[in-house]
Amino acid sequence: METVSAAVIGLTLAASLGLVHILAHRLRWIEIIPHKRWLSFGAGVSIAYVFVDVLPLLSEGQEAVRHAGGVLVETLKHHVYLLAVVGLAVFYGLEIVAKRSRAMNLESGDQDCTGPAVFWVHTGFFGLYNALLGYLVHESVEHGLLSCVLLLIALAFHFIVNDHALREHHKTAYDQVGRWILATSVLAGYAVGSLYPVGEATIAALWALVAGGLILNVMKEELPDHRESCFWSFVAGLGGYAALLVSVAH
Repeated sequence: METVSAAVIGLTLAASLGLVHILAHRLRWIEIIPHKRWLSFGAGVSIAYVFVDVLPLLSEGQEAVRHAGGVLVETLKHHVYLLAVVGLAVFYGLEIVAKRSRAMNLESGDQDCTGPAVFWVHTGFFGLYNALLGYLVHESVEHGLLSCVLLLIALAFHFIVNDHALREHHKTAYDQVGRWILATSVLAGYAVGSLYPVGEATIAALWALVAGGLILNVMKEELPDHRESCFWSFVAGLGGYAALLVSVAH
């Protein structure tokens, strides 16, 4: 892919993902399609992406990091996977903090949302998460247009469901400030990736951190409670996107 066209495609991809956070609550199909159907469909797409694309990527990344050598590699033989565990644990902790903050506010008679400090911490970590994804978007451009389109589909669904969850936690604060921070973070991450490219081992480590957060967010938000889920919508998203990824891989 030529340098100019790659830059245009990458910037378009990053900007499109940023717009998801800005416009997600205004998408008409979200209003028309029952909540449980699009949430479950998004779950299927994101989980297919995790298990068909991201986990094999971590396996390849483990080899890249191992060949890079160093004290850390010798100490932690499977440290790429451990980085994924760290990412998962961080976002699990954030979810617990957000829920406790909402519960405390409700007990004191306030609105069902997090407090200001929790909002900034939660938004800050998701901003970093989005920035890492933006950085990795720049790296994915080197794999071609089709790879970019598949990544856009998976992350767009993932961002839409994340957007819904964050709005549930933070209410007005998210609409007024949070969504703009997350949208900007994607573009900032992409810009850093353009200016400061890194080696294969570092890319693998970044993907591991992102994968941990992605898996946790998938299991936490994109597999809704059975009373709010639609199994067939989930199967449609999972099967359809997994088939698409497999067909492209071959």
